[in-house]
Amino acid sequence: MADNIRVRYAPSPTGFPHIGNIRTAFFNWLFARSQGGKFIVRVEDTDQQRLVPGAVDAILDGLEWLGIDWDEGPRVDGPYAPYFQSERKRLGHYQRAADQLIAQGRAYRCYCTRERLAQVRDEQQKEKQSIGYDRQCRDLGDQERSDLDAEGVPSVVRFAMPASGITEVDDLIRGHVEWQNDLVDDFVLIKSDGFPTYHLAVVVDDHAMEISHVLRAEEWLSSTPRHLQLYQALEYPPPRFGHLPMILGPDRSKLSKRHGATAITEYQDAGYLPDALKNFMVLLGWSLDDQTDVMPMPTIIENFSLERVGKPAAIFDLERLQWMNGVYIRQLSAQELAIAMTPFLERDLPAELQPIDHEYLLRIVPLIQERLKLLADSAQATSYFFADALDYDSANLVQKGMDQAGTQNALKKAEDALGMVDTFAPAELEQTLRAVGEELGLRPREFFGALREAVTGRSATPSLFEVMGVLGKDRVLARLAAARDYLSRT
Repeated sequence: MADNIRVRYAPSPTGFPHIGNIRTAFFNWLFARSQGGKFIVRVEDTDQQRLVPGAVDAILDGLEWLGIDWDEGPRVDGPYAPYFQSERKRLGHYQRAADQLIAQGRAYRCYCTRERLAQVRDEQQKEKQSIGYDRQCRDLGDQERSDLDAEGVPSVVRFAMPASGITEVDDLIRGHVEWQNDLVDDFVLIKSDGFPTYHLAVVVDDHAMEISHVLRAEEWLSSTPRHLQLYQALEYPPPRFGHLPMILGPDRSKLSKRHGATAITEYQDAGYLPDALKNFMVLLGWSLDDQTDVMPMPTIIENFSLERVGKPAAIFDLERLQWMNGVYIRQLSAQELAIAMTPFLERDLPAELQPIDHEYLLRIVPLIQERLKLLADSAQATSYFFADALDYDSANLVQKGMDQAGTQNALKKAEDALGMVDTFAPAELEQTLRAVGEELGLRPREFFGALREAVTGRSATPSLFEVMGVLGKDRVLARLAAARDYLSRT
């Protein structure tokens, strides 16, 4: 294990956290846990105009649901709170860094208006030039700056990128990367409202928090020369950088909602298990041995390393996630699954079927566990166990090869025979009903199909006899009678 490993997850609350954003948090968390290091959460809320109400709560709730805990932050009692950049701004860290850079000649005040900047961009596009600031204010004299300040002209602070040379990094995932300095524009450090941009704030905070490794999405790779130049100008030792592979849809296009890339809260609402989602996320860029899919969390933590994070884009496959969630559901005990299902049953079953009888649910769970892929399907999978009355369709009740009168008679014979059964156990029910079917000269598929429709209102369920055993004698007899009554009225 390496010494003094300190990593951070630094979300911007300008939207709700999605799968790529949370994967970044998870990989940082795994790296810290595998190395015995520290994982820190810092909310980067300096872009005040783009803050989305509720986004911070969604970020923190998502981490809590997934069990991604952090090791540091302000607190009075209970768990740590995250750091907030807006709070750190009040301490003056960012302005002092900007003032230092201005004094060194590594930054300058820019007075260009938005209209002028837009005009410059338009001209660059027409000329098919690189888009970027043209450094209009970089060489203003002291008197010109004083005059503009005296007139109250709004300004930003820009970093003065070197006009020559290269900036290079040995990326922990992507290897050696370098950039021509003259192709990187003079980026903004302090906006006109006094708030720092991401570029300045992230460097100042990562230095202050002694971040040793910056693991972030590949889309931030192009920002790395800016950050390395800032580290150098401020005389900060830089962290090690690692840029995680992109996540693409199955068609290898940019990941979007149509691929299933929704806010992390929607996965929770859909009934994915936290451990299943984490197992799925770790495979979006990392692998244990190129063949193992399902792994318990201790195994993932023990074996996680940046050396096994790949460069190629990872493919987000919703069907694979649903399959994996089904695997994790089947690994739960009946008690665990009943507890996990209950909130979804309470949410989706009609009020008249509430409250959920936990002991009754424990008897249902083994029958549906093998087929359940999402907890959000719990109500659909089990509603006929709770319903007081079923919706019948004569086209389904009357099986192929049977007529309506014959179906009514078969249901009546089954009802009479089951009324005489002492023990409503699956084996005895099967023996009794097979004898009735043989007596009536009906094929099992026809007879049992009619019984299944009468007892559950469905054509496909778990074992008919096990379902009957759970429903119990009174419910089964009442439903057989109700089905006969329905047929007599149609």
